[in-house]
Amino acid sequence: MKLEASTKPVNVKKTKRKAKFKSTLKSMWKYKTLYFIALPGFAYFIIFKYIPLLGSVIAFQDYSIFKGISGSEWVGFAQFEKMFSYSEFLRILKNTLLINFYDLIFAFTAPIILALLLNEVRKVLAKRIIQTVVYMPHFLSWVIISGVFIGILSPSTGLVNQVVEFFGFDPIYFLGDESYIRSIIVGSGVWRDTGWGTIIYLAALAGINPNLYEAAEVDGASRWQQTWAITLPTLLPTITILFLLQIGNFLDFGFERVYVFLNPLNRENGEIFDTYIYHVGLLQNQFSYTTAVGIFKSVVGLVLLVGANFLSKRATGNSLY
Repeated sequence: MKLEASTKPVNVKKTKRKAKFKSTLKSMWKYKTLYFIALPGFAYFIIFKYIPLLGSVIAFQDYSIFKGISGSEWVGFAQFEKMFSYSEFLRILKNTLLINFYDLIFAFTAPIILALLLNEVRKVLAKRIIQTVVYMPHFLSWVIISGVFIGILSPSTGLVNQVVEFFGFDPIYFLGDESYIRSIIVGSGVWRDTGWGTIIYLAALAGINPNLYEAAEVDGASRWQQTWAITLPTLLPTITILFLLQIGNFLDFGFERVYVFLNPLNRENGEIFDTYIYHVGLLQNQFSYTTAVGIFKSVVGLVLLVGANFLSKRATGNSLY
């Protein structure tokens, strides 16, 4: 009798699990078309995102491309110790943080400001033309973007230096001076991606009830007061989500965006983790070391994302999860 009493709850749990499993299979079969459509997306993330995570183990090895993961020597945290003791590590970390910080200030706020300005344009045709013009650079690759900016900033034929010479000053070799490289990298990103970000905010603005503006206007609110009291609070959830997503990629600025502007004259202030990983990892075959650098970037991004998400939830009530 005691044995039957002890096995009865287990049988109940098994029955519930089986029922839940059958219910899940039934639901998947009912919506099989949607799952089939989503299958390429699942395959992409599994093949290109999750399976490569297994290769992160080489950060704890003295990896040899000839011996493979299974045959390479295990060195523990030696690669991380090497990373933090590297004389140039602090310089590269400083460059990465400063460039990302400038990008967060200017590139993140530019679409918000542009969306608010376009929202005030009453001529639909003019609004669409402006939106199309500022959106078009997003389709250009960074190689083309760099060519455009190199031409504009050229010390001999560039438009900017022609204006500088017109006012009686000497031409400036912008890409040959390390003090300008961060501004050039951030400025080119603002020019390229502001239009793309503006579309998201305009879509959020389109969902605002016009009656709110009409009521505010009846109460005597100016356009600025309406923007401050109605438009910005409505945009706040969208701004928060996009801000948190950008914080999560704070150290992942993008290799091609920086590499196309780098040269030996400006590398001191322009090199970031992504370009450093390319030079050391691929060109010098230090795969374990640069994998450790990549893990450091990911851990820092995760900590920043979790922390920012917690603060956002406490302060505004909006968060990713």
